[in-house]
Amino acid sequence: MTQREQAVLVLEDGRTFHGESYGAVGATVGEGVFSTGMTGYQETITDPSYHQQVVVMTAPHVGNTGVNDEDAESRRIWVAGYVVRDPAIRPSSWRSVRTLEDDLRDQGVVGISGIDTRALTRHLRERGAMRVGIFSGEHLDDRAEDLLARVQDAPEMAGSELASQVSTDEAYVVPAVGEKRFTVAALDLGIKAMTPAMMAQRGIEVHVLPADATFEQIQAVQPDGVFFSNGPGDPATAPQVDVLREVLNARLPFFGICFGNQILGRALGFGTFKLKYGHRGINQPVMDRTTGKVEVTAHNHGFAVDAPLDGETAAPADQADGTSYGRVRVSHVCLNDDVVEGLECLDIPAYSVQYHPEAAAGPHDAAYLFDRFLTLMTDKKGA
Repeated sequence: MTQREQAVLVLEDGRTFHGESYGAVGATVGEGVFSTGMTGYQETITDPSYHQQVVVMTAPHVGNTGVNDEDAESRRIWVAGYVVRDPAIRPSSWRSVRTLEDDLRDQGVVGISGIDTRALTRHLRERGAMRVGIFSGEHLDDRAEDLLARVQDAPEMAGSELASQVSTDEAYVVPAVGEKRFTVAALDLGIKAMTPAMMAQRGIEVHVLPADATFEQIQAVQPDGVFFSNGPGDPATAPQVDVLREVLNARLPFFGICFGNQILGRALGFGTFKLKYGHRGINQPVMDRTTGKVEVTAHNHGFAVDAPLDGETAAPADQADGTSYGRVRVSHVCLNDDVVEGLECLDIPAYSVQYHPEAAAGPHDAAYLFDRFLTLMTDKKGA
């Protein structure tokens, strides 16, 4: 059995949990959030949307299937820290090539195990997501008040611009599978690998661009549509809102997910706000108001759009010439708490959802949203 060093988790309100190190030994600080997925931990930790967050896994047993070289959603692990109750002694899967702890240790991700993650999750639900620190090794020699001060001095998620830190540095192309039908410019705000793969399977050639791409650089791709990805940080700080307004003004078909949904909301003139503890996991119920169908969906967001839930509303934002973006409606809503989960523009070709239709990991109930993007581009091309 693995011999582990002692470790402590310190929350910004002073509560502490004592356990054992998991992954790298050292110190880390980030926003403490919990993920309710029973599976898919490899996709979770490699999701760039978790940048600067310490992820608490509510599933008690983690690491059972190891990790492989196919399921990572980006080039590295992005979580700032990792919290599990009962790590697997050894992985059991024909696809496993190494243990989860190997990857955490090799990439310097500090974690903690052997704590009551149920109690920690309840604390975060009641008090809200907050900054936490994990300390092990030589850091345990520091005074408790000094560890708490390190946590309280860390930057908060509200007001943080993080998409630029996780985006690609250079543009790249994911070619269409089979016959090419459309070209899409995809802004990488923390994109997951499965997203362009899902579009490529539908005959879309995806040009993935850095987060700081200009509208002129988007136009240079000669896209049939534009996509804004998921990503970390506060949408109120996102400079991409102005770029998206240029996309909307040009009437280019637009599809956004997660952070892209929040940016569309702000481009249309709606506000955004920080949720108490967010939605993270692969089992969130959402209703598609277009069909009345309830979907089980994958989520990872701590902010949401503030838009009227019922009926159609005029987009608050006006363009430079005084014309508006027209009518907008909330197309999807979370059945747990009535949070806006999707926006649909009725007078311009644009829509978005707050969750992850690429479902890596997660259920595939929402894969049809990529087909709606095809329809949007087909209608525009035929107009």
